[in-house]
Amino acid sequence: MKLSGKMALVTGAARGIGKGCALELARAGADVAVNDRERTPAFEAVAAEIERLGRNVVLVEGDAFDRTSCEAIVQRSLDVFGRLDVLVSNPAFSRRGDFLEYPAETFDDVLKGTLSAGFHMSQLVARHMAGRGGGGKIVFISSVHAETAYARSVAYNAAKAGLNHMARTIAAELSPHRINVNVIEPGWIDTPGEHETFGTDAIRQAAPTLPWGRLGTPEDIGRAAVFLASDDADYITGSSLLVDGGLLLRDAIQGG
Repeated sequence: MKLSGKMALVTGAARGIGKGCALELARAGADVAVNDRERTPAFEAVAAEIERLGRNVVLVEGDAFDRTSCEAIVQRSLDVFGRLDVLVSNPAFSRRGDFLEYPAETFDDVLKGTLSAGFHMSQLVARHMAGRGGGGKIVFISSVHAETAYARSVAYNAAKAGLNHMARTIAAELSPHRINVNVIEPGWIDTPGEHETFGTDAIRQAAPTLPWGRLGTPEDIGRAAVFLASDDADYITGSSLLVDGGLLLRDAIQGG
């Protein structure tokens, strides 16, 4: 129960990595404000599972891509919990496509949903943390795309690389307030979005070829988030934690 007594906000928490983070934070003792765009059965199921873990939970509907909506999300969370000790910023929007034909408006949408959204939510929560005093933890969910220029992902690659550099800048500025700011870079994670993008059969075939012999799980990322949100990570800020089961080492392992 490393996070006992802590209040956390997780965006994009209805499924996938956001869900994994919300549940692992709750298992570690945190009360959790879970955010997603709409109140769906999947979203309500996450809240019910957190309640079964014995933690307090509030469902906060709202579009984390929009500044005004982000303000409402943070305020609703504060209205219920009174304070926020942890933010897991998990907004993302990705569309693959060939660079020569990539729509300019889609490029803007991906940057808005993956980079700008992280700025808005983290700034609002950081203002609360700095004003309240006592420190805090901000964890951004980035990607191995920040490190590797995967083809047909020009906008997402750019957004995640920018997110990493933004997080380091924020960490530098918030260090006087003892607010730790770090990044998690997931590799290939078994999420509904990946099944929609690649297909279940393709994922099943690819999993044994990865260095760890499997895809990562949302729980793998959630446990990393718990570590970075805990006192165990007190002396860590401005860092990127790669959680990819050796994916970026695959060429090295295979001899190039």
